Amino acid sequence: MQYLKLLRPKHWAKNLFLFIPLFFAGEIFQMEKLKILGLAFVCFSLVASSIYVINDYMDIEADRAHPKKKSRPLASGAVSPSAGLAVFVLTVLLGFGLAYFISYKFMFVLGIYFLLNLGYSFGLKNISILDILILASGFVLRVKAGGVAGDVAISEWLNIMVFLLAVFMAFAKRRDDVLHKLESGKDLRKASKGYNLDFLNASLALVSAVIIVAYLMYTMAPETMAHFNTYRLYYTSIFVIAGLLRYLQITYVDNDTGSPTKILYKDRFIQLTILLWILSFYVIIYLPTNKSFFE
Repeated sequence: MQYLKLLRPKHWAKNLFLFIPLFFAGEIFQMEKLKILGLAFVCFSLVASSIYVINDYMDIEADRAHPKKKSRPLASGAVSPSAGLAVFVLTVLLGFGLAYFISYKFMFVLGIYFLLNLGYSFGLKNISILDILILASGFVLRVKAGGVAGDVAISEWLNIMVFLLAVFMAFAKRRDDVLHKLESGKDLRKASKGYNLDFLNASLALVSAVIIVAYLMYTMAPETMAHFNTYRLYYTSIFVIAGLLRYLQITYVDNDTGSPTKILYKDRFIQLTILLWILSFYVIIYLPTNKSFFE
């Protein structure tokens, strides 16, 4: 059980971003491509888990001083450091070994993700701003990997939106770290020294505004309307705005954004907005135009 906990399977939900390009291409029901993306999901999950393991290995002492992270397998002593390193090597080999059966391009993108996050674990995470940019780039690489594995083109708008959303969530998470610092007097991470509440509050407001404007521009762009054969795609912006406002509410009112994954699993409002957003796009992309609610 502790070894499974070490792999952080709850965080594998982030790898669902691999399926986004296929969904927007209108090919989500092509079984052959779905099988390939299923294997790609396993590859990314294994490699991502290897990063979690090496990150926990590097942060054993720091995690022991953390109110929540002290219960992690390596920090608590439930799994020995040598066993943790063995799990790291095994997950890397399995991840890249399976990626070989997809394509060299997919292996290349997966390799960039691995090296970037390995650098993050070995010290880049201690540089404020850069730590957030690396985390956000990881989500863009997931989308890129999904496009490569599914052999579908990726819109530049999609990359922009995914990057901005990831930056937004990373800033919210750093704000949670700063709040803990103010309460306990201890830095949870070295990069926290480069942040304070004023900076993070301003950054969250800025990025959330940019996300909304960028999304509206995307829905009303001529190429988008031509691709989806509708000019009413901007209706879906209500779910984006609602989701962002709820996340800001959790951030500013509840002061509980330490784990975006936890929010995704537990917050019903966020889950509902995501479900309705997906459903609205499903109606637009996959149902005949004359049956669409939006036409």
